[in-house]
Amino acid sequence: MSDFTPENILKVRDDREPVCFKRINDQDTNKSAEFELYDGTFQPNWLQNVANFNTRTLRERIEPWLTALFQSEHLSLLAGSGLSTAVSLMATSKTGAGMNTVKFPKFNKEINTAALSSAKAAGRDGANIEDQIRVANELIRGLEILNRGEEASTLQNRLKTVLMHFANSVLAGETAIAEADQNKREEAFNALVTFLMSFASRTGTRDRVNIFTTNYDRVIEIGAELAGMHLLDRFVGSISPIFRSSRLNLDMHYNPPGMRGEPRYLEGVARYTKLHGSVDWVQTVDGIRRIGIPFGAKSVEPFFDVAGFSESAAYKLMVYPNAAKDIETAGYPYVDLFRDFAAAICRPNSTLVTYGYSFGDDHINRVIKDMLTIPSTHLVIISYDDRLGRIMKTFKEWGRSAQTSLMIGPALADFSTLSTYYLPKPAIDKTTFRMSELLRQRMGGADDSSSQSDKSEKKAVTEGRENKL
Repeated sequence: MSDFTPENILKVRDDREPVCFKRINDQDTNKSAEFELYDGTFQPNWLQNVANFNTRTLRERIEPWLTALFQSEHLSLLAGSGLSTAVSLMATSKTGAGMNTVKFPKFNKEINTAALSSAKAAGRDGANIEDQIRVANELIRGLEILNRGEEASTLQNRLKTVLMHFANSVLAGETAIAEADQNKREEAFNALVTFLMSFASRTGTRDRVNIFTTNYDRVIEIGAELAGMHLLDRFVGSISPIFRSSRLNLDMHYNPPGMRGEPRYLEGVARYTKLHGSVDWVQTVDGIRRIGIPFGAKSVEPFFDVAGFSESAAYKLMVYPNAAKDIETAGYPYVDLFRDFAAAICRPNSTLVTYGYSFGDDHINRVIKDMLTIPSTHLVIISYDDRLGRIMKTFKEWGRSAQTSLMIGPALADFSTLSTYYLPKPAIDKTTFRMSELLRQRMGGADDSSSQSDKSEKKAVTEGRENKL
């Protein structure tokens, strides 16, 4: 590949190199064609002697591949900020909450310098508010060690304001979606439901899908609620759920009518982990609790005015990397969450799909890289763009081309297009396979298209019956 930034990048199945293509500007030249390869770029076998191609061509190439990967023994989804952005754009035509830096009245230069240094060490060109929060927390602890309590208190008060503003900006993104035009909102939510159910619809013999996200908002939660999905996380309780470090592997089963002692997996269940915390997680005296902030609330402040939470304030919000003042467990609960992430993906026959994740978090990239050292694992990267070039840079540096699939660009990763054309059908069940078998039997000559292995299996069954007779 050359140094230019392609509009769309695709690498699936047996492609030796990424396929770079762009949308045709003049649609009148060929109404059946939508895309064309860049001149001088890699031309795969499935596009030999083909100048232009369309969405149908891509779908025939992508959908069966993703369907097979989604039925891996272990399947995980890592959703980055791109997922929330995609839903927000569909509903409101706006990108939602950002990660812009803020100004501190004191130690601003020192905080920004340390935050920028930390960001560059993680492979990012600029610092964001997460970097500032982490550095500010470290500086507060340092000032306390130096017995400079007044300065530490001043900085802590400013950090409370920053966290409150940041939490409210996240809620503002939710509010915009909740108050959007009804038709656009329904369209966005329908695409979100289809997206989530494509992952959650797995056969009963497969492990539950693991959904991980770095987002603080509750877009995935509201999508799961609309889809009727059950999300299993580490929180226990109904009124004020509390975070538990004990991992009991709880699941949901049901007893079919007339069956005894043979429970089956309940459909539409997923294990859910928010790696960077959430806008509704707070640290209380007895642990981490999830407070009942409605989707689209205007502010988090009123929900702290509750018995038991009065001292939680914004400073106790558990948004990464804020560990509040619990110095003895500075990594809590993030250590437990990342342990879940590593345990879920770093095992044989595992597939990890990333959507809207730009590979800007080194602590996450390290785990994914370790996963790829297992030959039977596979990574599928889906992203609307690669503006910062981190995805392709990581792809080249890791050198795991055979274990990596790429779907980058608006033609492939646009949320509506992806859900409609490329993701697997959101219901892989016995009825589908029965219907396929009936069609093969009734189509007569069309049955010749069945695989040789199917014919051999039928022949063996027939011969076995004749031997018994």
